[in-house]
Amino acid sequence: MRTAHVLATLVTSSVLSLALAAPAQAASTIDYVALGDSYSSGVGAPGQSGSCGRSNYSYAPQWADRNDPASFQFLACGGAVTDDVLNTQVPAMNSGADLISITIGGNDAGFAPTVITCLTSSDSACAAKVNEGKAYVSTTLPGKLDATYRAIRAKAPDARVVVLGYPLLFGTTSLICEMSIAKRRALNSGAETLDAMIKQRAEAAGFVWSDVRDEFSGHGACTSRPWINGLTIVPPQNSYHPNSAGYTNGYLPAFSGSAG
Repeated sequence: MRTAHVLATLVTSSVLSLALAAPAQAASTIDYVALGDSYSSGVGAPGQSGSCGRSNYSYAPQWADRNDPASFQFLACGGAVTDDVLNTQVPAMNSGADLISITIGGNDAGFAPTVITCLTSSDSACAAKVNEGKAYVSTTLPGKLDATYRAIRAKAPDARVVVLGYPLLFGTTSLICEMSIAKRRALNSGAETLDAMIKQRAEAAGFVWSDVRDEFSGHGACTSRPWINGLTIVPPQNSYHPNSAGYTNGYLPAFSGSAG
């Protein structure tokens, strides 16, 4: 009995010592802001609300839920272009932000009209529309991105800014798809050009570039396990946006790995 009592005392003392030695888990001090367009607001996922189509299935609220930041501003809005970030989102942003994420540039380059042209017109018309977007990306978009990134840095000078790219929309091997293989390849080529320019300007601004194409590889629309919606009728804006799996398994790990 005495031996058992001694052992119990030692175990209890050890547990108490460990408890006293282990520091309490500190609440996060990170102020996180999610800026950008529909690929950040969560269009394509369930539970969208308001005119911006914000969904809790987007990578941004999922990251906030898992990491418990001190504050979280969800300012991303479906349909946003760089001017919207400059004129609406940045002014609403907390100037003390420590971490910022953004996807922007796709709508400036004509995402919606390009997809519509490719859905409704010939392969050659689709390619011409994609090339029109590529020309914009090469000539006009760099200045738009630079101005946007400067405004973000001026508002939150000490923040870590993670710029996420766009996935390739399509798998190009299946014959079962609402678009021809030629159209799918053209649209994917447009995404490659767009990502290359966003990467260049983000890094020039001193921001962190996060490429999501690896995460989405093999999971585009018209694949066996798509993380990107194909053509959707209700609601139509979900077309060619990530679904809940795309935000959870594609964008969330890409952002988490770059958030620091």
